[in-house]
Amino acid sequence: MPDLPSLHLAAALDAAGWHPAAWRTQSARADELFTAQYWVDLVNEAERGLLDFITIDDSLKMQSSKWGVPDDRIGQVRGRLDALLIAARIAPTTAHIGIVPVGTTTHTEPFHLSKAVATLDYVSAGRAGLQVRVSATRVEAEQFGRRNFPSLRLGEHEEDPIAQQIIIDLFDEAANYVEVLRRLWDSWDDDAEIRDVPTGRFIDRDKLHYIDFEGPWFRVRGPSITPRPPQGQPLVMALAHASVPYRLAGRSADAVFVTPRDSSDLRRIESEVRAEEAAVGRGTEPLRIFADLVVFIDDEPGAASARKDRLDRLDGRAYRSDAFVFTGTPAELVDQLLEWNSDEIAGFRLRPGVQPYDLEMIVRRVVPLLQDRGVFRRHYDEGTLRSRLGLERPTNRYAVA
Repeated sequence: MPDLPSLHLAAALDAAGWHPAAWRTQSARADELFTAQYWVDLVNEAERGLLDFITIDDSLKMQSSKWGVPDDRIGQVRGRLDALLIAARIAPTTAHIGIVPVGTTTHTEPFHLSKAVATLDYVSAGRAGLQVRVSATRVEAEQFGRRNFPSLRLGEHEEDPIAQQIIIDLFDEAANYVEVLRRLWDSWDDDAEIRDVPTGRFIDRDKLHYIDFEGPWFRVRGPSITPRPPQGQPLVMALAHASVPYRLAGRSADAVFVTPRDSSDLRRIESEVRAEEAAVGRGTEPLRIFADLVVFIDDEPGAASARKDRLDRLDGRAYRSDAFVFTGTPAELVDQLLEWNSDEIAGFRLRPGVQPYDLEMIVRRVVPLLQDRGVFRRHYDEGTLRSRLGLERPTNRYAVA
């Protein structure tokens, strides 16, 4: 495998950007948010910057300024397109960049998601991933009507043992879910399709496997109806803020997004993630750790901070995020990234405060500076998203040697 760049870079895309008032800026394309071309243009811009992958945010509930409950605000973006369907639409317009939609494991069925992500891997020729997410809110449960959740408040599960157990169960369910995904992706041997016209045999039935999975939350017989994906298994990723989701990432994911506040906090998080990996007895390759930052970038010193302040005034409140919020010049952001960079992390996932403006600043200003520092690629190598992140193509657990 060729030497990898010392730093990987991704972008997290959502609506008009991560600031709630982003849609009101002059550079935003608010009237195009629900068009395919808007997303095609964003992802093609990211590919011009040689980014490793993009993630596309999604949820089972309407956006809200309040955690877990709807609000009555009309001055923020409400509504979204389905992330997996966006991904399938944009994949054929790109050639190299990885495409990672968010998929919720609570309330949905792994069989459906397994074939959708496998299909995306085919459509993208081996560049698909999935960011798994749990749902812990009553409003999302009510969209399906099959489960009842108490009204949890943000952060209260740390003190409430009942809420804590609900959270633990949700993440255990997510781990169960991912195990089903992986088994379904393996339920076809790589050479199960023989397409032998003279004998009239399209598949070798002995190379399709019942997974016969039985767990606390799912009973799935299999096999999948979609052949094994080009990557063998598309990458599974997760956003994590604390020990329980770190444990999920250690058990089930290939990459994890973390949200440090500074370099010392990042080192602490790295240690926690590696400890959870060890605790669950992870036998596969170590997690690729990506640090998340929300970014507002301008060439002139002070301009990005002033721009964010204007957006805060439009929204009527100061913007807060689970991730560190950076405001500054491209050179200052590069310095920040290199200060945080270490052998323990794979790279960074940047969340543009305003789209497409801050995404363009990443691609056209930040990436060239990273290239000049010798820490980022100048061209894409051929291969899958998995190989780009230095991960081996997994052996099929069901295939007979």
